Amino acid sequence: MARQRSEWNPAILKQVRESHNLTLEEVGEKLREIGERHNLSLAANFQTVWSHESGGSCPRPNYRRAYCILYRLNEAELGFRRALPGEVTTVPNQRAAETTLDLTEAVREALGSIREGAGGVDAEAFRNRLVDEWKRRADGEGTGPFILLIGGYAGSGKSEFAKFIGRLTGWPILDKDSLTRPLVDQLLVALGGEANDRSSALYREKIRPLEYRCLMEAAWDNVDCGTSVILDAPFLLEFSQPDWMQRFHNRCRAKRSTGVSIWVECDPESMREYIEFRGAARDMWKMEAWTEYLATVDLAMRPQGPHFVVDNRLGAAIAAADQARDVLSGGGL
Repeated sequence: MARQRSEWNPAILKQVRESHNLTLEEVGEKLREIGERHNLSLAANFQTVWSHESGGSCPRPNYRRAYCILYRLNEAELGFRRALPGEVTTVPNQRAAETTLDLTEAVREALGSIREGAGGVDAEAFRNRLVDEWKRRADGEGTGPFILLIGGYAGSGKSEFAKFIGRLTGWPILDKDSLTRPLVDQLLVALGGEANDRSSALYREKIRPLEYRCLMEAAWDNVDCGTSVILDAPFLLEFSQPDWMQRFHNRCRAKRSTGVSIWVECDPESMREYIEFRGAARDMWKMEAWTEYLATVDLAMRPQGPHFVVDNRLGAAIAAADQARDVLSGGGL
């Protein structure tokens, strides 16, 4: 059973559905279609939708994402949570009258969560570069290589944001867990540890350095071939070290590539919800000792060098990315 949100207002969900003249059955069918398009595990029917609208059960993350895609609204507009400072919200029926959404505008809106972090970076120029890359890809053209590091704490939404940028640009994604998890699990066992233990000194001192070395070497191989690449990993230690960040940018310049670091920030409650929802074995210790784990999370952490920040508190950035991806794939009411 999902935890109830104190700020949740289920009546808004019904109000929005009725503004689109949709029945409970129609919404259930559309949610299932969205689930298939976006690989969201949904078993929606009219009873599911009725339960959400009546307050019987709070929609879990996958359902909230699907509702946002369906209605082209964010979670605050659908009554799932409070609005973030400065977050754009509309009255429930305002977007219902829109018949089309410009593709470029949809992309720009989704990238709007990227803002300057430190080091004199230019968020508008970077967003324009991503939009240009998307347009060039659509036209069959390309530019020089990027190496994009996307980091953040577990459950922050970094992997989903990396996938969005990957779909937008066509750049390959190197996900640390996908590349190294089976090997790391077996190595931990072989050295006398437990397969899913990422909190032990054994992992931190003996295995983690090799894990990140493999990740970075795979990235440099792509850059040497003129291929832009996205790295998806926490980068907690790396981003906290100015020397590491300086070496990274020095090597990028030496290879005539552009290095970009993005930190995905999130709130503890949302991180816990997504960690709990994905149910990965490597996260069990976090769930069992959440208070102790949370004490190790520095919400003020930022990369010690030029970087951008994506504000994914309360899932705002991922919801916007979901909607843009759905527009680009031809989805709609």
